[in-house]
Amino acid sequence: MHTVIIGIGGVGGYFGGKIAFSGQKVSMIARGKHLEAILRNGLKVKSIEGDFVTQPFLVTSDIQKVEKADLVLICTKSWQVEEASKFIKPILKDDTIVIPLQNGADNAEKVMSVIDNKHVLGGLCKIYSRIEAPGIISHFGHPPEIIFGELDKSYSDRLQNVKEVFDKAGFKNKISEDIQVDIWSKFMFIATVSGLGALTRASIGEMYRHPELNKVLRSTASEIYEIGVAKGVNLPSTLVDGIMNFIGKQPFDATASTQRDIMEGRPSELDNFNGFVVEEGKKLNIETPTNLFIYSCLQPMEAKARSPLTPKGGIRS
Repeated sequence: MHTVIIGIGGVGGYFGGKIAFSGQKVSMIARGKHLEAILRNGLKVKSIEGDFVTQPFLVTSDIQKVEKADLVLICTKSWQVEEASKFIKPILKDDTIVIPLQNGADNAEKVMSVIDNKHVLGGLCKIYSRIEAPGIISHFGHPPEIIFGELDKSYSDRLQNVKEVFDKAGFKNKISEDIQVDIWSKFMFIATVSGLGALTRASIGEMYRHPELNKVLRSTASEIYEIGVAKGVNLPSTLVDGIMNFIGKQPFDATASTQRDIMEGRPSELDNFNGFVVEEGKKLNIETPTNLFIYSCLQPMEAKARSPLTPKGGIRS
């Protein structure tokens, strides 16, 4: 299969790099100095599970140079998903599979607003990773994993085809029986720690161990649970407790990528996390005071990061 990776950041760089390193055909979309470094030196991945360097089949910024894809992994930020979905139209075949791997609860819906629903699987990933320098990806926490599935909970042959790609690449992966539950579970974790982490400038461990901040984490997660259930997602009643236990097991000094983006003055996924919860609450007539407070406190920083005076690129590499 020919796999195309859109966005060669911490997620796309790691998983795309692993697929390419296993000898499979991979094309990558990158830009600027990141593109130049990969073309010159290959894609370098520094990982707690073993470093490697790979030379993908193609690395380019021009989608017109990319052959038709069997599998497309969209690994941009959540707020870039619709743009990325328009971007990939030239490489779609009738049976091309598209999986968005961003954090967030509605990325599959964003993709399907642009391309035919038949292409889209639901997906998510679990990994702590980032661009360390142009051409270099650093994976520094959590055993990397991709979870994916049909949005209607059905089983299909194409799920097994995707699994074979991931299995050959050598990273953990799972076909989900209910991908919406898995997506919302991951969303609950990442939205809960990201906003409060950006607001407090504290690590996940520091927030979890602080009695009052622990309560805020739980309140944030509980509001997300209410929204998910109201939207018809079959979330288990024990999910909030489970997410809090999961937060407590994270590396003490860990921080989420959205927290780091906000702290460093970059456009972030704030609107897609706490902002999304607030907006869905308004639609469903559900109060979300904790998420509203966090979002409101951070929104001025987000607006500044997205100001016309702030340099902004297109699809993040």
